[in-house]
Amino acid sequence: MSKAFTSEETDVTDVVAPRAPLPPGTPNYVTRRGLTLLRAERAELAANRARAEADADVAAMHVLGARLAELDERLASAELVEGQPKDVVRFGATVTVAATSGETRAYRIVGVDEADPTRGDVAFTSPIARALLGHEVGDEVQLRTPRGRETLEIVAIA
Repeated sequence: MSKAFTSEETDVTDVVAPRAPLPPGTPNYVTRRGLTLLRAERAELAANRARAEADADVAAMHVLGARLAELDERLASAELVEGQPKDVVRFGATVTVAATSGETRAYRIVGVDEADPTRGDVAFTSPIARALLGHEVGDEVQLRTPRGRETLEIVAIA
């Protein structure tokens, strides 16, 4: 008997890792780079699904189909944001901040799917981005961290 008809059948939602969530009612803002990455990811998934179809790999087809459906929803809701002013922290900006310790860090405020904190790319929904948005060079913002409250001064916006 086919494994697909046994009690060992795997629910595709258990296999497919969910995309980073957008809070309800939050627009799906993307940068030009983020939109390009989403489209490239979609092309790769479609090619992988076509290979799975050619190989008659039903399990892979289901998993890749679910990932494609989720990605298609994200692409359909994507709102490209470009041309933001550089004197105020906005979506797409790279913001350099100085901590009271003197340490400087740079954060680029991006869409949820493009976020990669190891590169300094933070989602616009993240606490650090929410603290910085709308502020100007010279402003100090307060950020609540696991170590306690931290004061950051905005030293540059690009």
